[in-house]
Amino acid sequence: MAIQVVSVEFLRTSTRPSEWPPGRTPEVAFVGRSNVGKSSMLNALARKRGLARVSATPGRTRALQFFELRYRPTPAARPRALRFCDLPGYGYAKVSKDERAAWGSMIEDYLRDRDTLRAVVLIVDVRHPPMESDLDAHGFLSGAGREVVVAATKIDKLSRSARGAALRTVEQALGLERGAAVPFSAVEGTGTDALWGRLHAIASARGAEEGPGAGG
Repeated sequence: MAIQVVSVEFLRTSTRPSEWPPGRTPEVAFVGRSNVGKSSMLNALARKRGLARVSATPGRTRALQFFELRYRPTPAARPRALRFCDLPGYGYAKVSKDERAAWGSMIEDYLRDRDTLRAVVLIVDVRHPPMESDLDAHGFLSGAGREVVVAATKIDKLSRSARGAALRTVEQALGLERGAAVPFSAVEGTGTDALWGRLHAIASARGAEEGPGAGG
């Protein structure tokens, strides 16, 4: 599905529920290990370079970052509203235990309690089998009743012949059916339309807001 992104804007940075954006606009959260490529994925999906800051320093994102997009699923469709939430990366060891605990509490509160959250994109590095923290994240999300879309990123780092086996390793480790993980590369553009298709279908199934006034 070739989604047309009509507009995109940064909304706010939040560290507590009182700061979460109001309204009924459906949201999709993005979570993964530090430096797994969340910001690059967000920029690719938004068709806007520099929307989310790409940093070589793991652990840079320390709050929830909200973005609002308006998109057309087809050229003739009315614009729909969808929010993205970029969550702090997990698994970064060079911060204090207290800070990691604060991040964890903030993230878990959002993932458990946010009633407009429709799906969570769990991003894993396809070059390696999922790590224990990836398995823990998937287990937590599943236990919380969240719909999880697994995106196996950095697929461009593998040869074409190695990609299928690497994807199957990810799927087996996470208990997914064959073909469930979305291969993704912000460099190649691989998986952008496929991931958008999944997210649109999920948001639409729960009644995505439409029209110029959506998401207030």
